[in-house]
Amino acid sequence: MENYLKLNNDVKIPSIGFGTWQIPDGEIATNSIRIAINNGYKHIDTAAIYNNEKGVGTGIQKCGIERKELFVTSKLWNSERGYESTLKAFKKSLKDLQLQYLDLYLIHWPATANQFNDWRQINSDTWKAMEKLYNEGKVRAIGVSNFLEHHLEPLMENAKIKPSVNQIEFHPGFKQNDCVKFCNDNNILVEGWSPLGRGKVLENKMLKETAITYNKSVAQLCIRWALQNNVLPLPKSITPNRIKENFEVFDFEISESDMALINQIDNFGGSGLNPDSIDF
Repeated sequence: MENYLKLNNDVKIPSIGFGTWQIPDGEIATNSIRIAINNGYKHIDTAAIYNNEKGVGTGIQKCGIERKELFVTSKLWNSERGYESTLKAFKKSLKDLQLQYLDLYLIHWPATANQFNDWRQINSDTWKAMEKLYNEGKVRAIGVSNFLEHHLEPLMENAKIKPSVNQIEFHPGFKQNDCVKFCNDNNILVEGWSPLGRGKVLENKMLKETAITYNKSVAQLCIRWALQNNVLPLPKSITPNRIKENFEVFDFEISESDMALINQIDNFGGSGLNPDSIDF
């Protein structure tokens, strides 16, 4: 398994990212970033709505690694969709992160029909701003998050630049096979948020028994399973030993038969966050 993958614009992206959702801002965020980077992570994933970009940025500044060696992602929040507001929100994220550029910038959630009659236009206008940031060299790649096929198709019809990434919920208890296939068919890299699922996933009997055969934790099994499904996992933790453990997945390979068994698990333990029904 490669330590790097390549996006559709030839930008290299580290194949495991360190997720920062629910990590408190300030010293906890800063220390978590430092610990993650010390344990091998080069890919940091945050978002404006996480309210920790300042702490994450300080961690990046203090980690002792050159900026060009790191891959930093942030996301545009729903209240900032639209052309001008996207540009303004990006500028604030960049300032909070104390960076000169981002490696990846994502639309966090699509505007959808349950909230907006003109949802297609809102997404298109937002994407035009993303393209402007890309063309100006302020971000090395642009993409989306939580977009399903019927959100991606109209966006791509009017886009001059194809999304490089779609970040969606992905773990053994919630696979979103149709969306993953659509992205694969269109050369859009899928990133998996919540790759360890909820507690139900980590307590699944079959996953626990399978992990034991590889002398690995269920968390490591889930991360490795995502990688072998060509999905880039974004595990999150603030516990030093778990941060370290979640990166130690390059020294084993899940067999084809075990991959098939995990792939056939019925959906369970998902977040329930459907982009077509959320109200935020």
